[in-house]
Amino acid sequence: MSKEKSGRKVNPALMKPVQPDEVLAAIVGAEAQPRSQITKKIWDYVKKHGLQDGRDKRRINADEKLKALFGGREFVSMFEVAKFISQHIQ
Repeated sequence: MSKEKSGRKVNPALMKPVQPDEVLAAIVGAEAQPRSQITKKIWDYVKKHGLQDGRDKRRINADEKLKALFGGREFVSMFEVAKFISQHIQ
């Protein structure tokens, strides 16, 4: 069996390594990495620390590190995470 291509191409801008600032680096590490890897590491952090809301799985309850990332908010929707990442990368 041969693999069929989906027709979608990876956006090279998403694969370009970006530099996290100090707030984001406290969660994902200080080395430059692609946005996709940063998002994955944030989700790994959320799952490891049990920060996904029990009733509404789309909601992330922030601990102290995530509050700094999320501008002091107690919780955010999972759909807002990319917006907050963008504010903390160079």
